[in-house]
Amino acid sequence: MDLNSASTVVLQVLTQATSQDTAVLKPAEEQLKQWETQPGFYSVLLNIFTNHTLDINVRWLAVLYFKHGIDRYWRRVAPHALSEEEKTTLRAGLITNFNEPINQIATQIAVLIAKVARLDCPRQWPELIPTLIESVKVQDDLRQHRALLTFYHVTKTLASKRLAADRKLFYDLASGIYNFACSLWNHHTDTFLQQVSSGSEAAILSSLERTLLSLKVLRKLTVNGFVEPHKNMEVMGFLHGIFVRLKQFLECSRNIGTDNVCRDRLEKTIILFTKVLLDFLDQHPFSFTPLIQRSLEFSVSYVFTEVGEGVTFERFIVQCMNLIKMIVKNYAYKPSKNFEDSSPETLEAHKIKMAFFTYPTLTEICRRLVSHYFLLTEEELTMWEEDPEGFTVEETGGDSWKYSLRPCTEVLFIDIFHEYNQTLTPVLLEMMQTLQGPTNVEDMNALLIKDAVYNAVGLAAYELFDSVDFDQWFKNQLLPELQVIHNRYKPLRRRVIWLIGQWISVKFKSDLRPMLYEAICNLLQDQDLVVRIETATTLKLTVDDFEFRTDQFLPYLETMFTLLFQLLQQVTECDTKMHVLHVLSCVIERVNVQIRPYVGCLVQYLPLLWKQSEEHNMLRCAILTTLIHLVQGLGADSKNLYPFLLPVIQLSTDVSQPPHVYLLEDGLELWLVTLENSPCVTPELLRIFQNMSPLLELSSENLRTCFKIINGYIFLSSTEFLQTYAVGLCQSFCELLKEITTEGQVQVLKVVENALKVNPILGPQMFQPILPYVFKGIIEGERYPVVMSTYLGVMGRVLLQNTSFFSSLLNEMAHKFNQEMDQLLGNMIEMWVDRMDNITQPERRKLSALALLSLLPSDNRLASKGP
Repeated sequence: MDLNSASTVVLQVLTQATSQDTAVLKPAEEQLKQWETQPGFYSVLLNIFTNHTLDINVRWLAVLYFKHGIDRYWRRVAPHALSEEEKTTLRAGLITNFNEPINQIATQIAVLIAKVARLDCPRQWPELIPTLIESVKVQDDLRQHRALLTFYHVTKTLASKRLAADRKLFYDLASGIYNFACSLWNHHTDTFLQQVSSGSEAAILSSLERTLLSLKVLRKLTVNGFVEPHKNMEVMGFLHGIFVRLKQFLECSRNIGTDNVCRDRLEKTIILFTKVLLDFLDQHPFSFTPLIQRSLEFSVSYVFTEVGEGVTFERFIVQCMNLIKMIVKNYAYKPSKNFEDSSPETLEAHKIKMAFFTYPTLTEICRRLVSHYFLLTEEELTMWEEDPEGFTVEETGGDSWKYSLRPCTEVLFIDIFHEYNQTLTPVLLEMMQTLQGPTNVEDMNALLIKDAVYNAVGLAAYELFDSVDFDQWFKNQLLPELQVIHNRYKPLRRRVIWLIGQWISVKFKSDLRPMLYEAICNLLQDQDLVVRIETATTLKLTVDDFEFRTDQFLPYLETMFTLLFQLLQQVTECDTKMHVLHVLSCVIERVNVQIRPYVGCLVQYLPLLWKQSEEHNMLRCAILTTLIHLVQGLGADSKNLYPFLLPVIQLSTDVSQPPHVYLLEDGLELWLVTLENSPCVTPELLRIFQNMSPLLELSSENLRTCFKIINGYIFLSSTEFLQTYAVGLCQSFCELLKEITTEGQVQVLKVVENALKVNPILGPQMFQPILPYVFKGIIEGERYPVVMSTYLGVMGRVLLQNTSFFSSLLNEMAHKFNQEMDQLLGNMIEMWVDRMDNITQPERRKLSALALLSLLPSDNRLASKGP
């Protein structure tokens, strides 16, 4: 492709490719696709996206096509690979000028340079890093920023390579440029700190952006660039310096507003500091040992003392807590039970931890976690009132970052309490002791403190097993609190029932369960929706527990099921409906047939809910799970559900319908239990088997369930089923046997064996194309015992139950092997007898013996000799 003549044409086609008109867009895309393999095409693209006078959309598209071309054609071994001459020209052109004015395009150029660097640097592109280093030193703000942006993406990409030779190259690179990278970062950081007090917002933002990029480079070099980083003074100096810089940046936050871009960039930089420490701890735990003391002092002071007031923000607190948690839990810092078996590095780290986590420090951390971070906030209480379902979703693990501090504090509490339970158990017991008796409903702060302490007791349930008489506490303290119906007491009603759920599988006497069921019935009628939802969760934990007894539960079943159904109808959020459905499913599963008198209302409601949830596939999955347990509970009476049930199975298992991606596994399980509980095969139940052939073609992890479904049809209605579907099924089996695993072959052949067993006349006829495959496997001495055993089982059925068909099969195989029938039969008998020991199942051994004996009265010359 000639550059001069082609540039105009390519530019015109790229312009057409940015059109919103599909009639213009499609032909342009086709033309660009054809040019992808043309020599010179990427040189033209380079000229276009580096020409700042052209339309931004056209330049953006040119960058994207160039980037995709690197992925497809840059490697030497790629089909239609770029020539070395063109690649040399392109590499030089990419780093000629770092002056792209558009941020988004500049980022894409930096990414594509990094992609080339991953393949060519440093061997084919030794000048890349020196050029970048020189470019980040220039005084021009734009060129400096773009070069720094590229430097970061190149470093990030090279750091991600994992082959040993590539790692060695990156270690060499890091050693060579680390000092420069540190100097660059310090320069931009000092510039930012000077401008915070005197510079304009634009100048502050510009220097902060450079600080952030240079820190990103240092992060990759520090974490991935050294085998033993603790032996490098520059690395350790940088890491120790992070704590000083963090304090400076946190103080800067006092001088920067809360609602501007600078504030956002500042917080990102502060978080990046903590990420450097967390990544370094994760990758180099022993190199981190000199930093343990300082990391703990810094994190604890900002999170658990007044030092952090006015300067910390939520995500920073989360990161500090994660740092504490990683140090506390780090396996490398835990000595063996026999200290002499531990490494000196482990013992040193453990000693530092123990010296820091003294009784006063642990006590303060525990008290602050409970009395400060566990308290429900004003924002959470408002959400409780205005959006109760949203509140419950957030409390049980919602995706919103807004409330991420709470789960983080709870996990930190669990880890610290587990590690130092002997120290902290008395502290928590003392906090419990101060809260005995009822709490004044007018004292909201006291209610929230008690809620927080109860939260801690629930989280530490396993650690407190020997220290808390939970049965007495339940009767004397918790049960009376559940009976306080005042509206302001609802946080405690919700927390107490949650607390019981945490202890139910830890320490809860079986005799007390009726009292708990009575309380659950009352709370499922509570005025507050959050309390009712939390009660449903505890009910699920109770019926799931190992010590659950159906006889204790049955007196409350009707009331609970009715109230749960009412709750299901009342809630509106998809997540909450799923949750309540799971509780209902659990109850149905545990009481089984005892549920039959009470399911009428649910059976009537589920079709409506299914229709309403058309856009919510996960809710439909929950409905399928409920239907599975309903069918199992109803048994043969589930046939009354067929008008709703069978269309649901049809949709869920139809691979031509998009929802099958979500519904297939549960749909197949529902199909199977429907068959298992069906007294007979109805025409509608038979008709949905049309979905099976495409499912077998998928060869997915659901094949085992598919085979069980096929067996179900065979046992329920073999004649009608085989007459309708055996031909297509046999074709699918023949295709499967060519590519399926050994275990899969056995499953296929077991289906065939069951068909022969149930219908000895029709079975061999319908599966006739598979039987030569089985015969051949026996004659050739299949090497896998389990497969050979199945072969012999199939052939034994044919020989014993349909002699005439076996004779015709023997005749057919004699022609194929070009042998006499008696010779082939003799070979088969010889192999059969030789492999009898492969058969481990008594029933199948008996079948084989009878099959061989059936040959004895034959006039056949070889058979009459016996084995």
